[in-house]
Amino acid sequence: MRADRRRFLTIAAAASGAALLPSSRVLAGDGIRRWQGTALGADASLQLVGLSERMADRLVERCLQEVTRLERALSLFRPDSALVQLNHKGRLDAPPADLVRVMQEAVTYGHLTDGAFDITTQPLWTLYAEHFATNGADAAGPPVSAVAAVQALIDFRAVEVEPSRITFARPGMAVTLNGIAQGYITDRIAELLLNEGLSDVLVDMGEVRALGRHPAGRPWRVSIRQVNNDGPSLDLTGALATSATNGTCFDPGGRFGHILDPRSGRPAPGPRQVSVRAGTASRADALSTAFLLMPPSAAAGLAGQLGGITLIPQAAV
Repeated sequence: MRADRRRFLTIAAAASGAALLPSSRVLAGDGIRRWQGTALGADASLQLVGLSERMADRLVERCLQEVTRLERALSLFRPDSALVQLNHKGRLDAPPADLVRVMQEAVTYGHLTDGAFDITTQPLWTLYAEHFATNGADAAGPPVSAVAAVQALIDFRAVEVEPSRITFARPGMAVTLNGIAQGYITDRIAELLLNEGLSDVLVDMGEVRALGRHPAGRPWRVSIRQVNNDGPSLDLTGALATSATNGTCFDPGGRFGHILDPRSGRPAPGPRQVSVRAGTASRADALSTAFLLMPPSAAAGLAGQLGGITLIPQAAV
């Protein structure tokens, strides 16, 4: 099992709005029922222990339905999604509970990381994407003045998230759940299976969450995928997420990575990557993004302060 960053924002566009497409059936082996397919446009998998084929098929179908349901709330590329409506109007009344929950959690990480993690960077992402999509685009990136103008719209503190309503304080703001949505969805699938009575499960919906143990009696073992090859392996209890500066780039030259610093308006310096092991996939997802944008000493200090976090810095290759 490889754990890598398959980002919700870019892969959802590539998938043309298709939430989750099963590409292979459940197969038995070593006491494990395995499903491999596509979730949110990226490779996904489930490993379920101790089930009949019929039960495994039923639960996989439940998981596919749940991902589709979550995409209707969280996708940036479904015209009918709640997130798209929010970004278009700057306000959303009676928002889906999942959108409220993930945005409240994201705002918490914004405060914890002193703004390194900020879900309001979507206008900045759009600026870079549109700049490099233009013929003859300046290889140095968008003009400094354009970056500064967009930065005036970036501030997670200017988003009010309540169960009854989500609002933006400034016209033109927009939210991306790029750094937390796949972790959140991974956690929801793990919870679904736990509530169905499963105790030994490995879920990969863009980030990885391990419940229980491998049927051989050992922990689940995953490898950290680097940009061009597999990285080190580790025993996993809880969740694992990885962020890399050069996992996806705006420009053909690979100088402008997709992880943007909300404070400078520039891409995270690299190449480098960070993996985080935590109790939940959403926590690991958000912190791996933030730690990539923080000085290593500050990232290590925050990981120690929070507790239950393992920070695994690596060079991206």
